[in-house]
Amino acid sequence: MSGYLVIGSNSFTGTAFIEHLLGTGQDVIGVSRSQEIALPLRRYGWVQHKGHFTFHRIDLNHDLDALMQLVAERRPNRIVNFAAQSMVAESWANPDHWMMTNVVSLVRLQERLRQIDFLDSYVHVTTPEVYGSTQGWVREDHRFDPSTPYAVSRAAGDFSLMSYVKAYGFPAVFTRAANVYGAGQPLYRIIPRTVFFALTGRKLQLHGGGHSVRSFIHGGDVADATERIAEGAVPGSTYHISTPRLIAIRDLVKLILDGMSLRFEDCVEIVGERRGKDQAYMLDSGKLRTDFGWSDRISLETGIDETVKWITDYRAQLEKLPQSYIHKP
Repeated sequence: MSGYLVIGSNSFTGTAFIEHLLGTGQDVIGVSRSQEIALPLRRYGWVQHKGHFTFHRIDLNHDLDALMQLVAERRPNRIVNFAAQSMVAESWANPDHWMMTNVVSLVRLQERLRQIDFLDSYVHVTTPEVYGSTQGWVREDHRFDPSTPYAVSRAAGDFSLMSYVKAYGFPAVFTRAANVYGAGQPLYRIIPRTVFFALTGRKLQLHGGGHSVRSFIHGGDVADATERIAEGAVPGSTYHISTPRLIAIRDLVKLILDGMSLRFEDCVEIVGERRGKDQAYMLDSGKLRTDFGWSDRISLETGIDETVKWITDYRAQLEKLPQSYIHKP
């Protein structure tokens, strides 16, 4: 087989990437530690596609031999790894779990993968959290200054993988995206959570008054960028995937509620700030735009409208799903 192996295929960005690949006729293998994610969260299950997809339930922390057997049998030439313990606030409670998944299991995986001879590219989906709170627009060579156990674990994993690029010529490239969103995203993320709580009459807790600043980018735009990077990036390179538009979380919530004809004051409760919360991530994505001719195409307003429609259409099913993050060691 020549095609893609997507590790962490149940993640929101993983499902968006698979949807994108299948739409272009690619053969894709998905791997996740839980059973295949159910509709309506499974983006690639919404419509018929030209490509071929198979799913395998494999836990990277415990079933590495099974994963490597699958790799040996199917011989994917491109691997994209979305798998990570990815919640920031929760990482303070069990930091060792974050270290196990994001560092130890990653090191074990890269050690096995470096020994195969058919891998053309390995895309490591990491995070701007490794930079800590940024001042001004930062490029891919910005220094690491992580401020949470989650961010520390991702920085350690990035450093380890880069050492393999330098020592063995391992074909790894790195992506760091702004806040990804869109229809199909779990309800504990800020955009779908705001919509869902508003529709169901519950108050949204806004930490610290929502003054931190972020850039939000649609999952479809991230998927397009990720494929371009997987197909053409030089080993060891890093790419930011972001829009030039910044918005405070408070203003984002107000934008959503205004579009739903609801009052901010009626829908939001201000609560204390989370420990280690970074004030801003401002990612310069000029390198991606220059090297691959990529541009973000889906505006925040369009993406929010899509998300509102998705939650409205699937409200009955979504009400039966978890609406808060559930930690799995």
